[in-house]
Amino acid sequence: MNEIEFWHWWVVAAAFGALDMLAQSGFFLWLGVAALVVGLIVFVLPDLSWQGQLLAFAALAVVALVFTRPFLKRLPGYSDRPTINRRGEQYVGRLIVLESPIINGRGRAFVGDTLWTVEGCDQPAGTTVRVTGSDGASLLVEKP
Repeated sequence: MNEIEFWHWWVVAAAFGALDMLAQSGFFLWLGVAALVVGLIVFVLPDLSWQGQLLAFAALAVVALVFTRPFLKRLPGYSDRPTINRRGEQYVGRLIVLESPIINGRGRAFVGDTLWTVEGCDQPAGTTVRVTGSDGASLLVEKP
């Protein structure tokens, strides 16, 4: 087997970085960081055998994955629009008017231009109710 040069590791790091952008998992990012560090080690120690390089990569990859995972889980997931993909939760607290009566716990109401299924205590059509939550594609409502 030919010698593995430092730049080979940097190409591997770039490939892992690209793969992580596609997968969006964070897993491949740390493998890329490990490959980048091994490339730096080989740059400083060019006589390091390929077995030593692979061992260093494996060790760094395990260390990066094991020690960064708990740290990343503790970070708060910040978003300026936390309910962007949970449309029903966007309406919590909003007052809406029932389009059709709630019978046996289910009815319909318009929110904006969308007709939603609503769940709550039986109410006649035209009653104003408050959205208290969502359950899948249904809004949970109660009398204000």
